[in-house]
Amino acid sequence: MWLRSTALAVFAAASCLSAWAQPPEILTLDEAFARVAQSHPDLRLIDGQRKVLSVEAERAALRPVWVAGLQIENAFGTGDSSGFRQAEISLTLAGVLERGGKLDARRALAQTRIDSLALQRETKRLDLLAEVARRYLAISAAQDQRRIADLDVAQRQRTVAGARQRLAAGASPESVVLTAQAALARAELDRDRAQQRSAAARQHLAALWGERNPAFGVVAGDPLVLPEIADFAALDALLTSTPELARFADEQRIGEARLQLARSQTTPDLDWQVGVRRLQATDDFALVGSVSVPLGSSRRAQPDIRIAEAELALVEIEREAQGLSLYSTLSEAHGRYRVAQLEVSRLQADVLPKLAKAERAAERAYRGGAISYLEWAQLQSERTSTRKQQLEAALEAQRALIEIQRLTGQAFVAGPASQINQETTP
Repeated sequence: MWLRSTALAVFAAASCLSAWAQPPEILTLDEAFARVAQSHPDLRLIDGQRKVLSVEAERAALRPVWVAGLQIENAFGTGDSSGFRQAEISLTLAGVLERGGKLDARRALAQTRIDSLALQRETKRLDLLAEVARRYLAISAAQDQRRIADLDVAQRQRTVAGARQRLAAGASPESVVLTAQAALARAELDRDRAQQRSAAARQHLAALWGERNPAFGVVAGDPLVLPEIADFAALDALLTSTPELARFADEQRIGEARLQLARSQTTPDLDWQVGVRRLQATDDFALVGSVSVPLGSSRRAQPDIRIAEAELALVEIEREAQGLSLYSTLSEAHGRYRVAQLEVSRLQADVLPKLAKAERAAERAYRGGAISYLEWAQLQSERTSTRKQQLEAALEAQRALIEIQRLTGQAFVAGPASQINQETTP
């Protein structure tokens, strides 16, 4: 019995260790897109609105109801008309004859509202995908900040070792060692902050699909890989088909349908009624009927027509304003991308290699007693600062690229990627 219990305990412990040893799930950007597309409430809300509008379309297609009636005249009076002696009973059927195309106008308006939901959903989907890409990029940025912090820590550790070596040789005071240790501690703080940023960014991304305790990893991308995008004129041409402008075509169709519905009100409807009446005096039956037409329908419909015409005219103005706004945003994003791309390239090609050589030369000079600690430490700080500057420029370019893709509604607006090798020499 004891042996069996021990075996079960060992098996349970081994199972736990096996579970702990499993690597975290790696979540790609496409998988993050899919999770948001399937579960985000903004998209499900639009799908729910489609059901509501479909029911409203069914209601709009209904014709006016028929009304069955019973009329009693000359009953419960006095004298000869007391009780039902002279009562005349009529059975009637009444309705409304719609004129002016009101039924077709209602159907057209309901259908255009349903059709417009497709573009609304596409616009919301693009906004959500852009937000997913930004949050995913934030995780990658935190990982690269951690990488730069690790390189800085390695630099500072060499500085501390060199300072201790010179202290042991009596060539520098203890304050130099303490200063180097303080710089090392600051570099370790930057590393820990980057680690916390990574966890926070992962939680922020998972919040888009409602995950509370994310345990996934992400694909280690390289933000320094910046693609060659099309020129501004080509991107501007794509704006005409973006959902944010295409929706105005739907709004114009809705406005035209509302205008047609308002114009249909100028034609009055006919209220009709037919029936059969029993004549009490002769015990005979006769047909009865009536037709009524409301007066002044055209005059009463004019305010609604003018409102619909004014709203329809506003659609074109709103489209023009939105087009200018999108053009301005695209121009700004394209400019930011070009500037950041140039900065990343020049820092990589010209600045960082020279700083790396200078820092290595300074280390040799410091260990040989030719320069002071401050000169070596200043070069280390300059090199780390330049790495951070390059990373921030690359992230700025990636954010601008995400914005360009959101504005144009195109998944791929770039040509072949231009690989920029990272400077990793410690």
